[in-house]
Amino acid sequence: MKRSARYNRDVAIDAALNLFWEKGYHATSLKDLEAALSMKPGSIYAAFTNKETLYRETLKRYFDQSLTSLKAAFKAASSPLEGLENYLRELGRCGPDDPHGRACMLIKTILDTGATDEAIAGDAARYLDEILQEFASAFERAKLAGEIGNDLDTMRLARRFQSNVSALRIEIHRGIDKRAQAALADDMIAEIEQLRAA
Repeated sequence: MKRSARYNRDVAIDAALNLFWEKGYHATSLKDLEAALSMKPGSIYAAFTNKETLYRETLKRYFDQSLTSLKAAFKAASSPLEGLENYLRELGRCGPDDPHGRACMLIKTILDTGATDEAIAGDAARYLDEILQEFASAFERAKLAGEIGNDLDTMRLARRFQSNVSALRIEIHRGIDKRAQAALADDMIAEIEQLRAA
């Protein structure tokens, strides 16, 4: 019985995640959540306490999924730089219905709640920092592998890379032409190629 309840909770969190990702924290009403989760208000509060707690759970789910996807891209690549490039390449070729092509939920959360909900915005900022550290670690591995020069600042490179990823996802989210989308990703990949040590 416990296993079934756990599964239902996971399904509810996934449904809430998609809704919050699309509408944002403040624009999502209790009625929206009732419809998306197929739950009555009392059941939602019994399961998640309140809207903020549910949102923070969905944000954690989003972060975990994003981090898993990122690590899988690095693991599948033959080198650290190739992993970073492949991550951009996949983004540049994803379709409009692909969740990877939507604007980052963490950034949307900071914009939506930064001045109103300190705990939620703090979660999002912390998750972004953790992803930033993953990028920095990839550049550090590239340095150790001799792919980039030892004098390069890997955290600075990571911030630039994260900014590029965010910008690309915003362009995809707003529906730019597929060729322009792929070309933008290719330009970002070319920047990484320019880092390669001679």
